Amino acid sequence: MSFEEIRELIKIFAESTISKLSIKQNDTEIALEKGGIPIDIAPVVVQHQQSIKQNEKVQHQNENQNELESKINLTLNSPMVGTFYSSPAPNAQSFVKVGDKVTKGQTIGILEAMKIINEWEADFNCKIVKFLVEDGRPVEYGTPIFEVEKI
Repeated sequence: MSFEEIRELIKIFAESTISKLSIKQNDTEIALEKGGIPIDIAPVVVQHQQSIKQNEKVQHQNENQNELESKINLTLNSPMVGTFYSSPAPNAQSFVKVGDKVTKGQTIGILEAMKIINEWEADFNCKIVKFLVEDGRPVEYGTPIFEVEKI
């Protein structure tokens, strides 16, 4: 932190209703307290302006990375071994299609195992991005069937 930043911080602290403040940034540590108790300021290491800009750039990159990671598509995987069907009957409309927003508990397909029909419901709210398995294909436990984007 620069001297001017520290001065501004002290001014804001003095005008606020906060009675105690402690900040630690790299090698700089500042503790402020109101009420007649002396203000304790640790030795200040003034960073070079370029170093501050690099720190801001790294922080911005980390924020962008976190935003990208939150948008990474997930997969909905088969909860059992069986045959995947995207619709309730051969000529019926699919339960979901690419671009659909699905709510938790909504039926997204059927898994047939040993002539038993099991409706498969979404575990969380999401948007269907891509079908990874064709209708009527056998699947194993854990086979990715849908690529989704969590909402």
